Amino acid sequence: MDIGIISMRYAKALMEYAKGTGAEETLYERFRMLDRSFRKHPDLRMALDNPVLTIREKFALICTAASGDAPAGREFTRFITLVLKNRRENFLQYICLSFLNLYRKDKHIGVGRLITAVPVSRAVWERIHDSASSLLHASMELHTEVDPSIEGGFIFDINDFRLDACIATQLKKVKQQFIDKNRRIV
Repeated sequence: MDIGIISMRYAKALMEYAKGTGAEETLYERFRMLDRSFRKHPDLRMALDNPVLTIREKFALICTAASGDAPAGREFTRFITLVLKNRRENFLQYICLSFLNLYRKDKHIGVGRLITAVPVSRAVWERIHDSASSLLHASMELHTEVDPSIEGGFIFDINDFRLDACIATQLKKVKQQFIDKNRRIV
C-alpha cells in the first residue's frame, strides 16, 4: 500500500475522533511537537523502525518526543497505541504531517517561514505576520530562521509559495546571465 494513503487514512480518522471528543487543539500541539522532534532528531525515525525495540519502548519514546515531561493525554496515547498495535509506526511521521495539514485546513491556518541573514526584530516579525494573515484571510504560524549564507535580503515561504529576495540568489542569476552571454559570443 502507498504511504500517502495509509497516513491520510489514519490522519482523517484521528481528525474525526478529535472533533468528536473536542481534543483537536491538544492533539495539534502534540503532533506539532512530534513533528519538531522528527525534524530535530532524524534518529527517532530509525529507532521506530528498529525491530529490536519493544512496543512499550517505542510508546515511551513517542510520548516523550511529543510531550516531553508533561503527560501525553488520553487521546494521544490511545492513538499511538492503535498505531503501534497495527504495526504502523514506520508511517508515524507521515501521519503526523497529514494530521497537521488537515487541522490547518480545517482551522484556516497558514504556515510561513522567514529566512534572513540576521535576526529580525519583534516589530518586523509582527508586521510580516499581520500582513500575511490579512493577505491569506487566515491566522498565521510564522517561523523565523537565520541563515548567514543568503548574504542579505530574505526568503519567505508561505504555504506552498516562495518569495526569494536574497542577495545570494540574485548574484547567482547575474552570474548565469554573464555565462549565457559569453557562450553566445564564443
